[in-house]
Amino acid sequence: AAREALSAGVDMEMVSRLYNKHASELIKERKLSQQTIDEAVRRILRIKFRLGLFDRPYVDEALERTAIFNSASVAAAREIAARSMVLLKNDHDVLPLDKNVRSIALIGPLADSRQDMLGSWTGDGKAEDAVTLLQGLKSKVPQTRINYAKGCDIGCDKPDGFEEALRAARESDVTVIAVGESAEMSGEAASRSSLDLPGRQLELVKAVQATGKPTIVVLMNGRPLTINWLAENTPAILETWFAGTQAGNAIADVLFGDVNPGGKLPATFPRSVGQIPLYYNHKNTGRPPDANNKYTSKYLDVAWTPLFPFGYGLSYTQFKITNLQLSAERIPLNGKLTVSVDVENTGKRVGDEVVQLYIRDTSASVTRPVKELKGFQRITLQPGEKKRVEFLLTAEQLGFWDRQMRFTVEPGEFQVMVGSSSEDVIEKSFEVGSNPY
Repeated sequence: AAREALSAGVDMEMVSRLYNKHASELIKERKLSQQTIDEAVRRILRIKFRLGLFDRPYVDEALERTAIFNSASVAAAREIAARSMVLLKNDHDVLPLDKNVRSIALIGPLADSRQDMLGSWTGDGKAEDAVTLLQGLKSKVPQTRINYAKGCDIGCDKPDGFEEALRAARESDVTVIAVGESAEMSGEAASRSSLDLPGRQLELVKAVQATGKPTIVVLMNGRPLTINWLAENTPAILETWFAGTQAGNAIADVLFGDVNPGGKLPATFPRSVGQIPLYYNHKNTGRPPDANNKYTSKYLDVAWTPLFPFGYGLSYTQFKITNLQLSAERIPLNGKLTVSVDVENTGKRVGDEVVQLYIRDTSASVTRPVKELKGFQRITLQPGEKKRVEFLLTAEQLGFWDRQMRFTVEPGEFQVMVGSSSEDVIEKSFEVGSNPY
């Protein structure tokens, strides 16, 4: 393995230390040349030289606050976090919250956990640099009374803190409950057999919801979760992921409408762990699901569709995508095609829509996905504003690697789908031919 990797130009390794263990022996046995080692070392040293590590091998820790946590980088971290959040549900426009709200119950094991704001694999990230949701809410609405109660730990097995949480909910006008996974539950060596909320968090949400107060669920997690009950019973769900050092401020920006959420799901949310693997660009089946036909590809005890599809995400405003046009009905194998749609903000707030372009090769020499994302554009529209959005489809985007591992574009029909998610699309077709037109 060491010989093959070094010969292929893999100059450095991580964890295994096979190079240290076997390189000298390989050279002695003439299975690896000294020149190969020298070239690998030369490339590594060249990068170090370009980075200035020979002149300044160590970082000046005194520069950390000016180079990293300056006003520009903090503002960028806050903006990026807010723009990444996905509004999964918002019945009756519960969100955004009114800044004049008198009291808020903030509940949940992740409501005031600095370390978990950073997420997994944050290197030398420091928990003390993170802003929690509790801090973010207090900063956003200092005149509002925040009744905080943890309720339970991430994986708690006893409801010892439930009563305090319920008291906070009863004494408040609205409840925000932060649930999900700890940062350690994501990343390397962090598989789970269940995608449900860990511990008794769902039980906590149900108890809080039963108080009758408007309940907003804030999810913090590093992977899709099975949240069927939340989706069916709570009025609002905001997926915030692990939002980093400015998590609390960014979440507060979205909850109170200073930022209109425009993020889209980068992964599919299943209804059950039994649906895994579940992804939008799967290969076709010989028996596509049909509710009226028993002998098709579906489940007996759960819908075959995802809970939330890839590319899904709501906004505090509404958008309409119409008038799909293709620049040609046929193109040659090396041709190009322009795809365009009208996007209109039909709501009352300025907002972002992420317009997504998908294709399907309906007949090919090898099986192709039922849908492939080939482009997306995030645009900002004022209320009532309409824009024309264009995509360019090239031969490279239509091709694939055939059975001889040759990249090829084959003639035939292609479907074009444009919409606000992988499921909510409008469609047209065009043909790719073997001869120029």
